[in-house]
Amino acid sequence: MMFEEREVVEEAAERWWLFLITGIAWLVFAIIVFQWSYTTVYAVSFLFGFVALGAGLNEVFQITVSASGWKIVHGILGVLFIIAAIWAFVHPHNAFSTLAALIGLFLLFKGIFDIMAAFMTKGQFELWWLQLMVGIIEILLAFWVAGSFKNKVILLVAYVGIMALARGFTELFLAFKLKSLRRRVAVA
Repeated sequence: MMFEEREVVEEAAERWWLFLITGIAWLVFAIIVFQWSYTTVYAVSFLFGFVALGAGLNEVFQITVSASGWKIVHGILGVLFIIAAIWAFVHPHNAFSTLAALIGLFLLFKGIFDIMAAFMTKGQFELWWLQLMVGIIEILLAFWVAGSFKNKVILLVAYVGIMALARGFTELFLAFKLKSLRRRVAVA
């Protein structure tokens, strides 16, 4: 490993606790989503807007601890999430009608990403299979969301909660991967 790469790895590994906090925050948010009772189209759209805004800001934050190639991916995802949040806030009625499709696409891409990340870190992370399982579940949910269930408000709230729950688990996996990396860098 080159000196510059080692510095980036050390800097990213030192921030493992930030992802632990954001992962816990996403899980708390998911619990709150599942406990609230939403009955209006606007409430669901605004809820999605807040989740998308949080996900976008989180992606922008992950740019600081990513390798150069992943910085572009995190930047693009961050911008797309923030645009989706603004759209949901400005046009809540239209946002509601396409919310199932957006969440389905998000779950599909997130599932594919989690499966890829699980296999890529298989040699370095003992719990790689947990991220693989989350990725498979996300892909299955994506196809379920694409079904004929999109007209029911309660299912849309569940989709937002599931999205937050999946994000929380991914953040926790990343935190423990970085903590493990921190130990290995300290030994080396």
